[in-house]
Formats: sequence, C-alpha cells, structure tokens
Amino acid sequence: MGVAEDSEPPLKRVKGPLEESKSLPEDHSTTKSVSCSLGDQMARPLTSQGDGETIGSQGVIRKAEFIKIITRALYSLGYDKSGALLEEESGLPLHSSVVNLFMGQVTNGKWDDSVATLRTIGLSDEIMKSASFLILEQKFLELLKMEKVAAALDTLRNEIVPLHVNLDRVHKLASCIISPSQCIRLGISSQDTEGTKSGSKILEKLQKLLPAAIMIPEKRLEHLVERALDVQREACVFHNTSDSDLSLYSDHQCGKNQIPSQTLQILEAHKNEVWFVQFSHNGKYLGSSSKDHSAIIWEVKENGQVLLKHTLCGHQKPVLIVSWSPDDSQILTCGQDEVIRRWDVSSGECLHVYEKTGVGLISCGWFPDGRGIFAGITDKSICLWDLDGRDLECWKGQRTLRISDMAITDDGKRIISVCRESAILLLDREAKFDRLIEEVDMITSFSLSKDNKFLLVNLMNQEIHLWSIEGDPKLISEYKGHKRTRFVIRSCFGGLDQSFIASGSEDSQVYIWHRCSGELLLALPGHSGAVNCVSWNPGNLHMLASASDDGTIRIWGLDRFNLKGGEQSNGSNHQCNGRS
Repeated sequence: MGVAEDSEPPLKRVKGPLEESKSLPEDHSTTKSVSCSLGDQMARPLTSQGDGETIGSQGVIRKAEFIKIITRALYSLGYDKSGALLEEESGLPLHSSVVNLFMGQVTNGKWDDSVATLRTIGLSDEIMKSASFLILEQKFLELLKMEKVAAALDTLRNEIVPLHVNLDRVHKLASCIISPSQCIRLGISSQDTEGTKSGSKILEKLQKLLPAAIMIPEKRLEHLVERALDVQREACVFHNTSDSDLSLYSDHQCGKNQIPSQTLQILEAHKNEVWFVQFSHNGKYLGSSSKDHSAIIWEVKENGQVLLKHTLCGHQKPVLIVSWSPDDSQILTCGQDEVIRRWDVSSGECLHVYEKTGVGLISCGWFPDGRGIFAGITDKSICLWDLDGRDLECWKGQRTLRISDMAITDDGKRIISVCRESAILLLDREAKFDRLIEEVDMITSFSLSKDNKFLLVNLMNQEIHLWSIEGDPKLISEYKGHKRTRFVIRSCFGGLDQSFIASGSEDSQVYIWHRCSGELLLALPGHSGAVNCVSWNPGNLHMLASASDDGTIRIWGLDRFNLKGGEQSNGSNHQCNGRS
C-alpha cells in the first residue's frame, strides 16, 4: 500500500524527523501567513513529478527520489526556507500529510494519537507492530516515571502484550513495575523519558524501522556521497593520501607520485652490509643493524631529514635485528647467536644484556605492555623474561629455527615464530593451543600487520604470501616479481591503512605491490647490492627506508620532494635528487 499524497503547503509540515513540530493541525495561523508570503515570491507549483521519470546519463536515478533526498539534506543542514521552496517549486512534498502528522505526534509525545495515525500510513503488519511497540514502550516508561503504575500496567497488558512481538523485552518491562531499578539495567535513563527528547529519540528509532520511501532517512545524501567516495578510493590503485585530500569537485584518482619512489637521502654510517631497518611506532626514529657488529638509532626530523642520533656498539658479532619498545623509549638489538642488548633511545646507554648459558639468541621482541621481552634461542626454544632478565615462561621443543622472525600480538595472547622450514607456529599462551601455517616452500622471514590480523611470509621460491590469521589460517594473496636466491629478504606492510606491500630483492631494487589486487606497482633502482630489508614509516605515508648489502640505507619519498644535491656536513648522510 502507498502513502496518501496531498497538496498541503510544505511549511505546514514537520520539516524533519528530529525537528520539533511547530505546526500541528489544531493551529494553522502562523504557518499560513509564512506560506503565503513565500508563495507570492515563487512561480506556481509544478505538477508532481512521476516516479518513473529519470535523470542522469544512465537513466537509473529517479527524479522524484533525487529531489526528495536533496530536500531532506537542506532541512538537515538547517536550510528550512530553501527546503520549503524546493518542495513548493518541484511539487514534491518531502513527506505525505499523514506522515507529517505522525512525526509531529511522536515528537510531542502524543503516543496514543501517533499509534492511531500509524495504522493509516499503509505499512506491513510486521513493521506496524514493531513500530507500535517502540511507541507504546515509551508511553509505558513515562507512566512509570510519573508513578502511574496502574495505567502503566494497563498499557503493558492491553496494548503491548497483544502485539506479540519482542516477548523477552516485554518480560523485562514487566519487571520494571516490581523493581524500578530494572530500568537502569535495561539501559533506560531518566533523560530517555523527558518530553521532546524522548520523542526525538523514538523518531530516530522509527526512522530506521519504517521504509525509506515513507520516511526518508536522515543524512541520506551524505551517505550516498560518502559511498561514492569510498568506491573511488577503493578503485584507486595508488591511493596513499588522507581522506581530507578527497574532493567532491572531481573524481578521485591518485598517481604514482603518491608512492615513495624517489631517493631523498642515502645514509652511509654503517661500515658493512646493512641487514635490517625498522621505523619506530611513532615514526620519529629509524633503527638499523649491520654486519659491522653495530646498530644505529636515526632521528627523523620534522622536515623529513633523517640524521644519526646514536651508534650502538658492544656486540661481538653481526647484529641481526632491532626491536622498538611499545612506547619507543627503548630498543633491543640481537646479535647473531649471541646476546640481546636493551638500550635507552634518548641517551644511547645500554641498560641490560640478556644471555643464556650454553646457547645463543637469534631473535627478540617486546611484551605489548613493555614490561618484558621474548627471545628465540638456538636450542629451538622460546623464552620470556622480565626487563631484569628473570625467566617468566619458556617453551621447549621445535618452536623456532636458527633463521627466525618472531612476533607477539598486541593482546599478548599469541606468539608467532617459524617452527619448521616451511611452517609458522601460532602459539596461544592462554589456551595452550598451537596452530600452524603450512607453506609450500622454505620460509625466510615474515611480518605481522598492524591490526594483528594478517601475516606476510617471504618464501625461498621468490614468492611473498599474505595469510589471514583470524581463526583458521587462510592464504589471501601472493606477490611475485622480486628476486631471492641466497639471502634472507624481508618485506613489510605500508602506506595508508597498510594498503601496500614493499620488499627488498637480490637484484638491488625495492619492489612495491598493491596489497588487495597483488599488482606490482613499482620497482625502484638505486642500491648497488642486494636489498635485505624495507620499512615503511607508520607516521609518514610517503617515507620508506631500505637497507642493502652496499652498506647504505636509502630514504625514499615522493617525486615532488626533489631536494637539491649536496653533501651533509656530518659525513654520515648524503642527499640525493635522483635514484643513483
């Protein structure tokens, strides 16, 4: 059944579902004079447009719906006069007179009248009963607040119960009569039963329940525009800008210049191959480790320059990896089959050395709360220590390999490590339950996504696999094109919402793929040796770092940041405006 239409002047109607009615049928004097004064300035109303008329190049937009949605947006934005003018000129009232009457009754808390009017709108039996329940429930609660218990009980027995909907809620309402505190447990506050506030809240709920053709949803136009922007953003392969850069004036499309692809700096402080780089969580620091037995803390300045802050010496063997504390105030360095050292980022002082008699340490990481660390050990066990080095937990057996990455989820419940050449262990600390990711070839490294839902796995066969680790592990995507024959090559997530995958390669290039499509977007030349590791700055969407066997770290940025060439005065850093 449809809704009865009328030719009543628009200013006599309730403008929107959340507005307080100013023009109920019993008082027309004010609105009539306003309507006439406006009408004298306008062209005569057009006849109502048929629902079948369409606009737009594809003929899929119904003109009447389009106009009504614009009208609704005008009222929502507070442009009441403009909304009324559009209704008048188009001949298309936003709502029928019956719906306007109903909305006004609800807004003003006339519950019995609104239920009676609801029956005349032409709704399905199911929707009418559900809508009536919402209204009568509010009537019941207001009667209870006014301590009219008998009237509230009568409403419950003779009006709500006969609807035969939401029986569990009915029982809870009945308990409110016996124990008023039950209303609080139901999430009902005193503000929910205050005059027009309660009416407006009920109208919000009714708006979600009633068909959109009868009561046009609040902010419908905004929703459509946001959805259009979402579609454009999802279709943009190179999208790597914040939402504030989106515009309604033109279709959105990023170019390759939104992906870091230009060498902005070459960092040359290490004296041998650089094996690992990682930006801090806040993006203000970069940590690197090298075959030269050292690690370096670099500081990322506000202007994007990366400068040497501390060189961390003390390891007797090459430093495999570094790991930032959750608050970025400290950093761990792990020597190859050696010890783990904990350093203060501000001073560069070594705070503690972790070692285990008779075995070497091969990987490390932090508890999510920063109060302890975990380590992979050459005897294939995993140990957890507090900051002072006291054992907290230890898992023996085939838990890790000599070449092993490790990670722990942000909730501290799962530890992830390579447990066999082609398998990754997902160890649940609480449930004492293990899950395995079984790969098709030897695993060389992996990286955990920021949301802890995905794992990026590098394989010996020159493929990178993306796994979902929520529930049972599931292979999502594969990335190909980079070269790997002998060395450990690491990849990472990066960019806006971690929408890109970057990886090192033995052909001296950095490779970047689109995460969802798997499309190879860029291969960046510049290094003169194998690129062992890459890290995307989480605080700067347009900054990427790469570490190479050529002994350098390259900082990549956008093409438009072409800095003038020249040597840095500290001798540890070279600026470059090209890719070589």
